[in-house]
Amino acid sequence: MPIPISPTSLVLVAVIPEPRDLEIARLLGWYRIPLRTAPKVIAVDYLAFYQTGAFESSRWRIEYVAEVKGHELTTRAELLRDDLQHPRAKEEYYKIQIGALEALPEPILADKWRRITFFYTTGEYLNRARTIRDLIVHTEERQLLWSALRERLGQGQHYLAGEPPALDLDDDTLATLLGLTALQHPFRQD
Repeated sequence: MPIPISPTSLVLVAVIPEPRDLEIARLLGWYRIPLRTAPKVIAVDYLAFYQTGAFESSRWRIEYVAEVKGHELTTRAELLRDDLQHPRAKEEYYKIQIGALEALPEPILADKWRRITFFYTTGEYLNRARTIRDLIVHTEERQLLWSALRERLGQGQHYLAGEPPALDLDDDTLATLLGLTALQHPFRQD
């Protein structure tokens, strides 16, 4: 049975580097992103969790999504109190509060794309995707996605590093802002 995600929902594809991170999301209801590498907009409706090669038999896929409930800025030490000696313990991180992890009816497989970073998509693309490539918002629809993300910046993105760019952007700039430049060419397989 499909998860009821609205076609207009904003979705951030987020990397889950280790199984431990997925368990934190499942059990504690949050996901972390270092502020220094965070995407421009984190006030989205859903996170779709991309599982890396560390997941062995369930690697290179998206199996779970979670509704975003809110976010706050904190330090890694506050989030992971058992790892106070970590080199980045004092760095700032977004703590994104999420609802329950929802298993997708079928995993979205990476196909040839294995090394990805954060990128945005919509509920419509997520609902019909079979591979990561299917999540990429097409050129003619990127302007709509950027408009929705820009609107979110104005509605409550509290940790904004600077003013968002003007709405009249060329396709290459839009692709960069939406996190799609790394996805334009498939990466080598591991």
